[in-house]
Amino acid sequence: MRTPWGEIPIEDSHVHFFSHKFFSMLAAQRNSTAGQILAELGWEAPAPEPEALADRWVAELDRHGVQRAAVIGSLPGEEDSVAAAVGRHPDRFYGLFMVNPLTPGAAAAVSHALDGGLRCPCLFPAMHRYSTTDDRLVAIAEAVAARPGKAIFVHCGILTVGIRKKLGLPSPFDMRFSNPIDLHGLALRFPNVPFIVPHFGAGFFREALMLCDLCPNVYLDTSSSNSWMRYLEPDCGLARIFRQALEVAGPNRLLFGTDSSFFPRGWQARVFDAQVHALKDAGVTEADARGVLGANLRRLFS
Repeated sequence: MRTPWGEIPIEDSHVHFFSHKFFSMLAAQRNSTAGQILAELGWEAPAPEPEALADRWVAELDRHGVQRAAVIGSLPGEEDSVAAAVGRHPDRFYGLFMVNPLTPGAAAAVSHALDGGLRCPCLFPAMHRYSTTDDRLVAIAEAVAARPGKAIFVHCGILTVGIRKKLGLPSPFDMRFSNPIDLHGLALRFPNVPFIVPHFGAGFFREALMLCDLCPNVYLDTSSSNSWMRYLEPDCGLARIFRQALEVAGPNRLLFGTDSSFFPRGWQARVFDAQVHALKDAGVTEADARGVLGANLRRLFS
C-alpha cells in the first residue's frame, strides 16, 4: 500500500470475524434468530459458510491493498469458523480465537485449536470475570509456549462491546480485572511467549507501558479509534501516544490494527489513515513504519 514512506506491505493485527455462528450464538442469548439480529443492526448478513465470509474479507483486503489480517473469533466456540477461514486462505489470515480459561477443558481446547492451524488464544478477563494472576492461565500459557510462532492476546482496560449495547444484551464486565499490571507475573514466567495487549491498554496506557518496560515479550496493538484517550489530558493526541509507546516498547513491539468487524462498513481505512498520520507526526522512520504496519506481526507469527 502507498504510504508517506513509500510502498509498504500492510498487515492488520485486529479484525473481528463476525461469522454466521457468532450471530447465532448472540441470538441464543436473546431467544431470537441471527436474521432478526442482523435486520435490527442493519448489517450485511454473512453467508452460513465461513469460507464465503473469508472470501468476502479477502476481496475487501484486496480493495484496500492490505496483504494479511489477524481474524478473531469473538465468542468462545467460534474458533471452528475462524479455522475454516484460515484453511481457505492460509496466506491471507492469521487465526485468533476467544477462550474462557474458567471453562473445564479450556487448556485442551486451546491446544486443539493451535494444532489445527490457529495462532493465538484471546483472553478477556473483565468479560469472563477472572484475574490474569489466576493459576488456570498457566496451562494455557504452557500450551502456547510448546508451539513456536504462537502468542496470547489479553484484553485490558475499558471493555465495551457495541453490538451487545445495540441489542440490549447485558454486559456484566468487571473492571477490577482490567489492569495490565496483573499480567506481569505470567509474562515473566513465560518469557518466550509473546503477549499482545490491544488498544494500547485501552485506558491503562501508563500501566501497559510499565508492563512493556518490564517484560520484553509484551506487544501493544494500536487498533480501534482509541477513544480511551478522552480520559487523558486534552492535548494528548495519537501522535503523542505513539511517541511514548515507541520510546518505551520500541518500534519492534507495536502492531498496527484497525478493529474492523462487520459489513457493509468493512475494513476501516479511516483508522489506518489516522494512525499513519500520527506515526508521521511522531517522526517514525521508514524502517520503523514498515515494522509497525506489518513486518512486526509477520515476524511474530512466523
